[in-house]
Amino acid sequence: MIKKVENIPEEKLAEIRQMIGEAFVSNELFHNWGSEEERRDDVLKYMALYVDFVYQAGELYANESMTGFIGLEDSGEKAARQQLKMLFRMLKKIRFSRIKKILRFAKQVSDANAEYAKERHLDVLMVCVDKAYHGQGIASELVGFAKKMSEEKALPLLFDTDMKAYADMYQHLGCTLYNTVTADNGVTRYNLCYLPGSRTVK
Repeated sequence: MIKKVENIPEEKLAEIRQMIGEAFVSNELFHNWGSEEERRDDVLKYMALYVDFVYQAGELYANESMTGFIGLEDSGEKAARQQLKMLFRMLKKIRFSRIKKILRFAKQVSDANAEYAKERHLDVLMVCVDKAYHGQGIASELVGFAKKMSEEKALPLLFDTDMKAYADMYQHLGCTLYNTVTADNGVTRYNLCYLPGSRTVK
């Protein structure tokens, strides 16, 4: 069963930050921050702040054993204040040159999901499974939970990823790849969608 993560002690949140951070060190989003070893510390800092944002916004969900996590945001209820707070903290903790590269990339791919993002929708902010528990169906359970929420709210469910392997996985789990865009840093953004009911992705 997937539940919202809330009211947990700081020690547990620190464990979650570390686990999710480690999972994202190899993510293509950070490839121009240097080799995995060179960028590891900054990626861990970045993802720790991102996890805090998702958690504080009440958008972090996990399985019962807390070995898999998913961030889900309703675009009609965006936590703008928490986003600004996260950006400010990132600028204080991470080199501006690196944040600038992320923002440049984000600007270049910002319209990639306009087909569905222009209407109210659910955004998958992240999906992460502890490396020690890969291959046990946890990602499938997390995506299934997101699809159920999509059905209950009658809202499109959007996935954006910079990893082809993840795009392939989401397609295997019933989502449709409807757009790709490659930024000038060589990273490709894959846009996928799950539509509730009998609606078909264009």
